[in-house]
Amino acid sequence: MSTIHNIPFDQIETGMQRQYSKTLTERDLQLFAETSGDRNPVHLDAAYAATTAFGERIAHGMWSGALISAAIATTLPGPGSVYRSQTLKFSKPVKLGDTITITLTVTDKKDRVKLVTIDCEGKNQRGETVVKGEAEVIASADALSFEV
Repeated sequence: MSTIHNIPFDQIETGMQRQYSKTLTERDLQLFAETSGDRNPVHLDAAYAATTAFGERIAHGMWSGALISAAIATTLPGPGSVYRSQTLKFSKPVKLGDTITITLTVTDKKDRVKLVTIDCEGKNQRGETVVKGEAEVIASADALSFEV
């Protein structure tokens, strides 16, 4: 087990950054298809995917979106935060074995509602942007820690 900690709203500063990384495995691809119900053959059928512009299977776009969610939930603001909105633009495919690093950067804070605006960018191991967007997250006012 490990412990995750949040960053309470009053300790969050504009420009603050955190990162989160994960490598796409076959298991991730299968579990995401099962959980989401998205069984598009471009994700699951190697023979079909070979006939597409990608030439091989690719991750579901929302798998990258889920990494942003994980980064927000575990790093900035961390546990106790609540998603309010998210925009996403997918610019490159994510393929099996790719390692995606999500960088979160705080761009704004609104004290009245404890709302934090976060620029979200995911890059692969070659430094290519695969996903970019902006999230609005309600941050906890309290310091929190959880065993996971």
